Amino acid sequence: MFMGEYLHTIDGKGRLIVPARFREALGERFIATKGLDHCLFVYPLDEWKVLEEKLRALPFTQPEARAFVRFFFSGATECELDKQGRILLPANLREYAQLDKDAVLVGVSSRVEIWSQALWANYSRQAEDAYASAAESLVNLGI
Repeated sequence: MFMGEYLHTIDGKGRLIVPARFREALGERFIATKGLDHCLFVYPLDEWKVLEEKLRALPFTQPEARAFVRFFFSGATECELDKQGRILLPANLREYAQLDKDAVLVGVSSRVEIWSQALWANYSRQAEDAYASAAESLVNLGI
């Protein structure tokens, strides 16, 4: 399980250090793709396969499903850690997530999210304001 929040710097070649705790759970190879809210989603291969099966089951005749699957998979790339525990983030993913120098890696249960520090700060402020009402809604769902 992934949890926690870590601030790291992206070097001039587009490499990002992955926290040791995340490296253990991700394994040597994993998948990064365009996520929601302009962050990147990073999945261990076993989680990716489960998600892939679910997405493949969506009806391709529905435009929304087709668009989501197309966008999600077109941004996906297999990543591998180097000897220093870094990954190379492709330019298209860095551009999508507005990643320049400072990145925040966030553990979100079954995945890691990679955010630009500025976008994460903005998102966190908004999420903090909605946290109490979200908790009330979750109680109504039995959580």
